[in-house]
Amino acid sequence: QVELVESGGGLVQAGGSLRLSCAASGRTFSSYAMGWFRQAPGKERELVAAINRGGSTAYIPDSVKGRFTISRDTAQNTVYLQMDSLKPEDTAVYFCAARTPGAVAYNVWGQGTRVTVSS
Repeated sequence: QVELVESGGGLVQAGGSLRLSCAASGRTFSSYAMGWFRQAPGKERELVAAINRGGSTAYIPDSVKGRFTISRDTAQNTVYLQMDSLKPEDTAVYFCAARTPGAVAYNVWGQGTRVTVSS
């Protein structure tokens, strides 16, 4: 079973940048579709970026389009979320998730990393 470990969260001022990393265990990382979700206090978890197995961006919502970029490095078994021009409303716990072959939804989750954007 694949395991996901996020890192890179922290406190940043509005307008700043952070890069989140998600390291995956196992030798089949290239077969997983990957996504980044976030959950702010009192809100539902939302998908903020998705990337397919081939490395193409599959989804970026309008709320972060032009500011967030998802990428993956198959050699490093890692998926990244570059976040620029951060806003206080980006404050949330960010989760990495994988959709294994045959799964209809994301079925493997990391533990989350907290991002706080101060105004």
